[in-house]
Amino acid sequence: MGKFIIDAHSHLWLRQDTTVDGKRILSLRNGRSIFMDEEVQMLPPFMIDGRNTAEVFLSNMDYAQVAAAVVVQEVIDGCQNDYLAEVQRQYPDRFLCMGMAWNVAEAQAVIDAGLRGIAIPGHRMHEPLQTLMPVFKLMEQHDMVLSMCLADDERQIAQMREVIQECPRLRVAIGHFGMPTTASFRSQVMLAREGDRVMIESGGITWLYNSEFYPYPSAVRSILDAASWVGFDRLMWGSDYPRTITAITYRMSYDFVSRSPELTADEKALFLGGNACRFYGFKNLPQLPYIKNMSE
Repeated sequence: MGKFIIDAHSHLWLRQDTTVDGKRILSLRNGRSIFMDEEVQMLPPFMIDGRNTAEVFLSNMDYAQVAAAVVVQEVIDGCQNDYLAEVQRQYPDRFLCMGMAWNVAEAQAVIDAGLRGIAIPGHRMHEPLQTLMPVFKLMEQHDMVLSMCLADDERQIAQMREVIQECPRLRVAIGHFGMPTTASFRSQVMLAREGDRVMIESGGITWLYNSEFYPYPSAVRSILDAASWVGFDRLMWGSDYPRTITAITYRMSYDFVSRSPELTADEKALFLGGNACRFYGFKNLPQLPYIKNMSE
């Protein structure tokens, strides 16, 4: 593998307390939340206070030897702009934090707060993506990164293609690895051919293949399929921390790739960190030693 491992898709929050499509999301205790009016295990049970903080994540990152992480947002967690701006100021070399914004004024506030990108959960939008074109133009002017998750069908593909063509200097990361378990997978991945600054990141891939479970052979095949379409230099690993680590450890969310015999060492290095380091512009990354487990 390469020198650094970088997580291109993660989440942080102090508290979930919001409503989406009329349904409640609310942090409880012992890692549980009300999610869409149903009680679920949102976090590992040892996160007893419902707080999904940068410090807990850093402990996981250090243990798993992950040098840096991109923190995106989702409407199901509520707007975390204030907290993520604080995280960005406190840990500028370990995190690239993104804000949430739905108009130019909100986008400018994100920029002024020192956040490095904007995350748009497009799969939850009811309006066409082009309604946010003024936001995308402003982001392009300020060299912000757009994290975009798309619907799991074809209806937003042409919309996203138009955004990429209208904003050719905008850095775009398509999330959830283009939804590889759905019919839109190839169309989403092929968006990386529409512009020089478009990448595909795998946040949530272990969730999508959760029924198969570790070591996720179908996920590995999806990575190889995507690489055959757009090349390994357009693909990045993402964990979707912390929701995915209710089922597996944080290290397991990438070592199914690093242990796979189906990828070369160079391909693993690009996918697990090299591409993200270049695309997001990380610098001053720490060298994290391997600390063996007591049980080894």
